[in-house]
Amino acid sequence: MNDTGLPHLYSGKVRELFEVGMDALLMVASDRISVFDVVLPDLIPDKGRVLTAISNFWFERTTDIVANHVISCDPTDFPEIAGDVAGRATLVRAARPIHLECVVRGYVFGGGWSEYQAKGTVGGFPVPAGLQQAEKLPEPLFTPTTKAETGHDLPLTADEAVELVGADRYEQLKELSLRLYERGAQRAGTCGLILADTKFEFGERDGDVIVIDEMMTPDSSRYWPRDKYRPGTAPPSFDKQYVRDFMDSTGWKHEPPAPRMPAEVITNTRAKYVEAYELVTDLAFSDWYGADD
Repeated sequence: MNDTGLPHLYSGKVRELFEVGMDALLMVASDRISVFDVVLPDLIPDKGRVLTAISNFWFERTTDIVANHVISCDPTDFPEIAGDVAGRATLVRAARPIHLECVVRGYVFGGGWSEYQAKGTVGGFPVPAGLQQAEKLPEPLFTPTTKAETGHDLPLTADEAVELVGADRYEQLKELSLRLYERGAQRAGTCGLILADTKFEFGERDGDVIVIDEMMTPDSSRYWPRDKYRPGTAPPSFDKQYVRDFMDSTGWKHEPPAPRMPAEVITNTRAKYVEAYELVTDLAFSDWYGADD
């Protein structure tokens, strides 16, 4: 990624944060990809642009539920020294992050399926017996995790999450997360998709809670094609599950360093990200800033 020329504040698994004045940040999404909380050695071309584009789509369409940190995605609004970050950068308001990953599960899959098989619960919550893998839950569940700076995020019980953020804040985050998931699931349903699960990040600004980072992207969510969905199977997906499955096929133990991906997997992963954006938004990715489809 090009040096923006701005003061660098933070490097995440995917994003870089730069200071813009006293009250704003430039958030730049790289083409890095992480699975099992490990950053892989290969880049996925245009991935950062897809994440920025689909997040912006959702941020614009959920302001009636909760405010967000976005000022602008238009590169003409960025400082001139920002450099060539068109399409992958967002000018955002500074906020104090709330250190809780707000996960909502609408279907029993992934870590939720593993827990269900072992304990009969999902996120610590009792659910009906006899569910199949990928089956829809009776109602979406709020199953928060820790937000680890390095390593793996860890599941939390409701009581543990309350200890971290307080009872009132927990209930507020739960309500907002469930409402945002419902909005996303409704939209996905009109696009021939299923939003199986997703996670949100929130921050505090002037005493108010706002949603930050990204929203309902292929990195933070599982999208399944509805016409290929069958309970009892692992549905094909438009998210990182494709890469997870490849990595697991290599025998990798989910600890760094991760193995390299062949060119075919990189190309197919890019295609899945772009297709997810176009299906969810009904917009051409080639029209997004800096994209070349």
